[in-house]
Formats: sequence, structure tokens, C-alpha cells
Amino acid sequence: MKKYLTALTLLGALFATAMPQAYAQTTDAAPAKKTVKKKAPAKKAAPKAAAAPAEKMAFSSDAEDDEFEPDMGGTKSAEFDCELGNKLTIYKNDADDKHIAIRWNKRINRLTRVSTTTGANRFENRKVGLVWIGIPAKGILLDSKKGQQLANECKNVEQTNAAGAAAAAAPKS
Repeated sequence: MKKYLTALTLLGALFATAMPQAYAQTTDAAPAKKTVKKKAPAKKAAPKAAAAPAEKMAFSSDAEDDEFEPDMGGTKSAEFDCELGNKLTIYKNDADDKHIAIRWNKRINRLTRVSTTTGANRFENRKVGLVWIGIPAKGILLDSKKGQQLANECKNVEQTNAAGAAAAAAPKS
């Protein structure tokens, strides 16, 4: 008898919490359509909205050619060894400092430079979701769509040698 009362109480609590939510979803559906209708005329005011995409281009990579593999002719490459055994290659063209190509997981993607206030080299491809941040000590590859790191502590031969020389020159205490 005690089991039945417990089960009945739990079912009553379940229905008591589920019914107001279900009712709220059906009643909220109609006002949501009204808000969409109100927003649609605001989008038709194109002269004021035209300034926003121009600002967006300064901070992101929306170029049409970012979806395709870049042409690798005339580029210099740098191999990076990252923690956890990850490896990537960055290709640069001396004539174009606004773009790099990065080989990650057997795929080459073109990334566009994004200005930063810190002076770090930041390149991104918003369509693919890759972000490369390079500082003098290391580099990091991020997936902006998933919000996670793909590779960290990425260093090329020059950065590894510089870190080793700095460690050797440091006074031992």
C-alpha cells in the first residue's frame, strides 16, 4: 500500500509540473508569431542596417573562397608540434599577410587575419569554425562552433629552440 501511495504522489507531482509547462508552450506560441511579424518590417529598413555588415567584415572571415582549399603555390610552411601529439602545418605567402592556410586533420583551410588589441596574430574562418591565435611563445587552434580547443601549446622549431635557450640561460636556484 505504501508503494502505491508513493507512486501516486510522484505521478501527481509529475502532472502538476508538466501541465503548466505544456499550457505555457501552447499559449506562448501565438505571441511569438506576433513578435516575428513586428521584427520583419524593421528588417526592411535597409539603409540603417547596411552599416552593420561592413563592421562585421572587419572582425570576421566571410569571404566566399574560405570554404574551398586554397592554392598552395609560392607559400612557406611551418610545422607545429602541439601537446597531446597533435600536429599542424601553417602555410604563409609573403605577398599576402592577411591570410594563412592551415592543415589540420588532413584538411587545408584558409584563414583570414582579424585585428586584435593585444598584438597577437589571430586568424579565423567563420564558415569552418577554425581560429588560430599565435603569440611569440606558442600557438593555439580553437573550434569556435563547438567552443573548444583543438590544439594547444603548438610550437614550431624556432619557438622550441628559443624556449630551450631561455630555459638553459635561466639561473638555477
